[in-house]
Amino acid sequence: MSLYFSHENVSLHHANALDPKALEKESLDCTITSPPYNVGIAYNGSEDSQSYLEYLDFSRTWLTNVYLWSKDSGRLCLNIPLDKNKGGQQSVGADLITLAKKVGWLYHSTIIWNEGNISRRTAWGSWLSASAPYVIAPVELIVLFYKRTWRKMHKGESDMSKEEFMAWTNGLWQFNGESKKRIGHPAPFPRELPRRCIKLFSFVGDTICDPFSGSGTTMLEAHLHKRAFVGLELDSTYCALAKERFLKEVAKEGNLWGS
Repeated sequence: MSLYFSHENVSLHHANALDPKALEKESLDCTITSPPYNVGIAYNGSEDSQSYLEYLDFSRTWLTNVYLWSKDSGRLCLNIPLDKNKGGQQSVGADLITLAKKVGWLYHSTIIWNEGNISRRTAWGSWLSASAPYVIAPVELIVLFYKRTWRKMHKGESDMSKEEFMAWTNGLWQFNGESKKRIGHPAPFPRELPRRCIKLFSFVGDTICDPFSGSGTTMLEAHLHKRAFVGLELDSTYCALAKERFLKEVAKEGNLWGS
């Protein structure tokens, strides 16, 4: 494992989420991540297009690693597709939930994220016919798991308002996705996603992880909300992007949060 960048309570490692030695065991409070979707996205150093069985094997490995790295009260906020239709229909969400449970994760609940600005419609199938229509939902899942206990045993400091708590505990979230062109990454998080998960599912000072850090959105939001962060990113180009973006945004917004 190679430390690529650190700043105060943040560390980003140029490392592989498939390496069980990448992070310390039982060190994470909350993991917030969106793994590769296996739908042919052209990442900088790899093609996101394994066979489905290979993809499930890849998923099993990293889910096992994050489980080992998490504390007993550790949580996992997993952003995954509901399903996929490229290369054949697959129930990705259901399959990954089942896989995570087999690894040892305990299921808590699922948030439906309605991406208002993104259409998942790529084909009509049999146009105006019952022959072979395609049904494509413009939503993604944020599945909530925990390692051993959902209720945190220690009393920590929360930093969300009553209004935020009331709104976010409604399991239907609606906000726009992020622009690939604006961020410079083929599958960036919108900042609202990790911001909500960080404030709703962790205390101030907790350690947040993203094993697929990408453009560094979770890293940025963790720092701005006074959490520690440890991230992994396999691609050095995206490590550089995450560092540059982090420093730029912290310089712009740091005073707002008193960091």
